[in-house]
Amino acid sequence: MSSTPKKSEKDLMMSTMVVQKGWRPEDYQYRTLNEFFPFYLSQHANTTCRRLHFVGTTLGMLLFASAILSVAWALLGKQALGPALGQALVFVLLAHVVGYAFAWVGHFFFEHNKPATFKYPWLSYRGDYRMWWQILTGKIAW
Repeated sequence: MSSTPKKSEKDLMMSTMVVQKGWRPEDYQYRTLNEFFPFYLSQHANTTCRRLHFVGTTLGMLLFASAILSVAWALLGKQALGPALGQALVFVLLAHVVGYAFAWVGHFFFEHNKPATFKYPWLSYRGDYRMWWQILTGKIAW
């Protein structure tokens, strides 16, 4: 009498699981932005969270531009270089603090998840700018 082999729980789970585009195992390590971006977007499903990211990223870019202008102004001889570099450093630090503050408020109070920044800092940072551009160009809903 032959018996069919008994399937393990894992085999049963895998055979009945629906795998969607962008799905990866929990311990998967993303390597490229293109590979990471679907996961990134899944962490930003809440409209308010996306809007807070957009505002924070915009303010961060304006502060970073202010840092560049501060140094440029000094190089044109309109201000001493030493204070301009100090001012630029403050602008760059504020750019990151403001950008992340808006984003994290979106995650903790609206999206109710942990920001991807903690596990994928560089990919998440780049994902912020890709999402910002896609919101700006209308590819992602405001």
